[in-house]
Amino acid sequence: MNDDDSGDGQRCLVTGATGYIGGRLVPELLAAGYRVRCLARTPRKLRDLPWAGDVEVVQGDVTDPDSLAGAMRDIDVAYYLVHALGSGDDFEETDRRAARYFGEQAKAAGVHRIVYLGGLTPAGVPEQQLSPHLRSRAEVGHILLASGVPTAVLRAAVIIGSGSASFEMLRYLTERLPVMVTPSWVHTRIQPIGVRDVLRLLVGSATLPEDVNRGFDIGGPDILTYRQMMLRYAQLAHLPRRLIVSVPMLTPGLSSHWVGVVTPVPASIARPLTESLRYEVVCREHDIRRYLPDPPGHPFTFDESVRLALRRVREAKVVTRWSSASVPGAPSDPLPTDPDWAGGSLYTDEREMLVDAPLDRLWRVIEGVGGDNGWYSFPLAWSLRGWMDRAMGGVGLRRGRRDAERLRVGDSLDFWRVEEIEPGHLLRLRAEMQLPGLAWLEMYAEQDGEGRSRYRQRALFHPHGLAGQAYWWSVSPFHAIVFGGMARNISRAAVHGPMPTMKSRSLGKRGLKNLGLRNRRVKRQARR
Repeated sequence: MNDDDSGDGQRCLVTGATGYIGGRLVPELLAAGYRVRCLARTPRKLRDLPWAGDVEVVQGDVTDPDSLAGAMRDIDVAYYLVHALGSGDDFEETDRRAARYFGEQAKAAGVHRIVYLGGLTPAGVPEQQLSPHLRSRAEVGHILLASGVPTAVLRAAVIIGSGSASFEMLRYLTERLPVMVTPSWVHTRIQPIGVRDVLRLLVGSATLPEDVNRGFDIGGPDILTYRQMMLRYAQLAHLPRRLIVSVPMLTPGLSSHWVGVVTPVPASIARPLTESLRYEVVCREHDIRRYLPDPPGHPFTFDESVRLALRRVREAKVVTRWSSASVPGAPSDPLPTDPDWAGGSLYTDEREMLVDAPLDRLWRVIEGVGGDNGWYSFPLAWSLRGWMDRAMGGVGLRRGRRDAERLRVGDSLDFWRVEEIEPGHLLRLRAEMQLPGLAWLEMYAEQDGEGRSRYRQRALFHPHGLAGQAYWWSVSPFHAIVFGGMARNISRAAVHGPMPTMKSRSLGKRGLKNLGLRNRRVKRQARR
């Protein structure tokens, strides 16, 4: 996006580099000639990213002043791209404290500029009447502006880009519902902006004059209602025209659950998005153009942004997704060290099988699990578990995969997240479903003492209280079906090749018949 070396070797600190915007901003800053340091609570989440070797990664947290002090050392521009949404009922206080620490440590370290991406707020609505999400984002901006460090607060409404939560919500609502009964906020006017323009302005903000300490509204050239956005999306995606009927009785809570059922975006993330859509969010000024003139072809129109996003989705070149960041409320405790772990009960289900296939073929099957490839187990059981999770406000199975073949640490994988991957050997997944405890699933490709390939699988569960104990013992009778079937089918797939997925729904009667014949043939071969 940026071909000149405008950074001139200056050093930037990026918080939120594991998230949707931060993960895309880092390579843009590098391309512009900046040196980049990333602050991350879990540095290994950045390990497998293509630009990981070009940045400095330090461990820390914006709520820890000591780690911030070290991260701010010798920094010229500090990007604040984090928020505590979903971390608990006191997330506003957490956001407030983190922003205060960030500003204080930036001033103490002599940072020249802070850049913050916030939310566009509606005109004429007192901030205390805004949704908690918008109110907190606005307050963070005020705190940073008052820090004594020149600050640029960029305020955006809906960001349109492949993998963004706003785009995924728009895409799935439009594609899955030819006839929609929608909340009244579909008639609210919005000024969306393409993610490429957001990144261009974030990079450019590092060069603002020192006396600039203010907020800027940023948006694309189009002002549309959400209804118009859905209709335009349907047209651009070559879908039949959608019938949209709005009703006034859907509250933000009900709206978020409605979005959670239809789209991959869970209710915990959908709620702040839908609450924000209740208000008209239109830019009141475009003063940033005085400092950062729009280059030819910018800003992108809504149609151009959607076309680019759709092309990225079709080509499977989605660099980051909304699910790149940890889901609010998801567990984050480390995997207990065992066998010496002393933290209480740790239940395990272990399976292993010899596999008459090379290790690399077994590994390809392991790394390909989830998403459209499924889980090589009782599909109905996995689907039911996914629906149960969605009903409880969790992520369910709809997040899918970022890449159809390759995984990296930090990737979301349906209702799991990749916690560790050792190519050719180990895949460890952490459960992000709603559970009364912590859960992991490990899959290994190994060789036994005689050089034969072996598949080893281990499920671990650390229960929380009596509810966790009851959960484990209630589901353990089904482990032979779910986990046992998974081990057998992964081993078979390594020998005979993966089965065609039923998710395509494009096989037709003849294809279904052929699929059934193939399934029976593979089972006969496995018995031999």
